Amino acid sequence: MSGATVDRSPARTSRLLSLVAASVAVGAAALASSTGALAAVGGVFLVAVGLVLGSRRFVTVGSFVALLGVLYGGLFAAPPEFLILGTAAVVLVWDFAEQAINVGEQLGREADTERLELMHAAGSTAVAASASGVGYGIYLLGAGGQPVTALVFLLVAAVALTSALRR
Repeated sequence: MSGATVDRSPARTSRLLSLVAASVAVGAAALASSTGALAAVGGVFLVAVGLVLGSRRFVTVGSFVALLGVLYGGLFAAPPEFLILGTAAVVLVWDFAEQAINVGEQLGREADTERLELMHAAGSTAVAASASGVGYGIYLLGAGGQPVTALVFLLVAAVALTSALRR
């Protein structure tokens, strides 16, 4: 039996995808509010720390802070499209980062998991796009199209999406 150890740090592909989604979330937050963008950047920093350390706690807290940054723009009547895009991106940041940690723990960093990670990312992105479409449809059907109403529906959609992805 060999004494080789398996590197259990987060998988590279999902880690990269998480950071790509994070850049979309920060961009959406920046288009809505500079203060929201700062919060989103802080959240992304925490997610990045979580990805380096393999810490789910940092990933979850960082994703939540980034979500708050995106939603902060809703307080200043940001277009709902930015809020929907940013919210979906933050959920994907969290999901991809969790996937990176899971794959690293279960299979090891050196295992050939790129195809697995890309298929997971494609499925998660399809779910996020569908939920975003439903959320936007609800917004359009809502009376008056008020930003506060959109914010509430987006929060409900984000929680539902996160719950669906968690299973």
